[in-house]
Amino acid sequence: MKAVILAAGEGKRMRPLTYERPKVMLPITGKPILEHLLEEVKRAGINEFVFVVGYHDETIRDYFGNGADQDVSIQYVTQKAQLGTADALMRTEKLVEDKFIMLNGDTIVSAEDIKQVITGELSLGVIEVPNPEEYGVVETEGEKILRIHEKMSSPPSNLINAGVYLLNASIFTALTKTAKSKRGEFELTDSLQLLIDEGQSIYCKRIERWIDVSYPWDLLAANTALMDKIKPANKGELEENVRLKGKVLIGAGTTLKSGTYIEGPVVIGENCEIGPNSYIRPNTTVGDNCHIGNAVEIKASVIMDNTNIPHLSYVGDSVIGSRCNLGAGTNIANLRFDNAHVRAKGLDTGRRKFGAIISDGVRTGINASIDAGSIIGNDTLLGPGAFASGHIEKNARIF
Repeated sequence: MKAVILAAGEGKRMRPLTYERPKVMLPITGKPILEHLLEEVKRAGINEFVFVVGYHDETIRDYFGNGADQDVSIQYVTQKAQLGTADALMRTEKLVEDKFIMLNGDTIVSAEDIKQVITGELSLGVIEVPNPEEYGVVETEGEKILRIHEKMSSPPSNLINAGVYLLNASIFTALTKTAKSKRGEFELTDSLQLLIDEGQSIYCKRIERWIDVSYPWDLLAANTALMDKIKPANKGELEENVRLKGKVLIGAGTTLKSGTYIEGPVVIGENCEIGPNSYIRPNTTVGDNCHIGNAVEIKASVIMDNTNIPHLSYVGDSVIGSRCNLGAGTNIANLRFDNAHVRAKGLDTGRRKFGAIISDGVRTGINASIDAGSIIGNDTLLGPGAFASGHIEKNARIF
């Protein structure tokens, strides 16, 4: 059996973090979302993959290649225009056999749940959520699916489509009959409904572990949720007076300087320089080639590759993109005075503690301050002593 993974979209709700990479390549605990999913599918016993790529496809192709590093086989097809999930799947027809599994590349499900979905007849993985209006909703009768709805303001149930499908060749006939939806796309759910209306039985399989990243701040919850998977190891070099507590993974070529205290679970990538006197708190991921310097405190954050936070700064509950440089004394607020949920992009993040989303190439001067809930676009400059708040577009200059 092969696994088809849809990975062609940008992930517009994840902007500005997706201006330089597709959503599936955003890192969680040091690995792209797509790699976490691949590993779970592999654990379920499937080693042949077809990736449908499109937006910034070079980042996926360069990272995974033919799959040899992951001990799997990967083929690629390209969806040049984002015309929907049905259009994406249609491009794989000549690469799959009669029965195959299809998954959305921007969600993570467990190997155990995947095994359950691929056992038996045509199936769809479903899960109950408290906010079904944000997802496609499924109506069932016993184990059979009656209807699959796209997003609705008043959904009939809390049972949603989790984006894990067991399909066979009959789906391709339905794809050819599928008309564009109101969103102007060819939707796979419409194709499945055609099969159901023609008398084909499609069964729901309830899954237990499902990690969905819809907005930039969701990376923080996902990063925390997957920390239980890390295997502690120290492949770097520790100077005297360095303390590691709990589960800590340190990549090759990384140096931890004297006085540094790391409280796991924490993941630190390769070729980093940490310290002296840095404090890295639980549920933090630091990418490759990063410098976290003197008297810097990082808490429950995701720091991407090639970023420097050299001295006297605080970063809490935040996502920092690649190639950023925070000047001395840069501080990010992560709590409102009234203790209410922090809002960002006009939305309730659902988080009482949330700092900022700082995208790729951002630089700050000394003593810059960033308000809770700020979203800062690519290559923005914050001058010495500047204050940033709200949604700041890319290439901004704030002095």
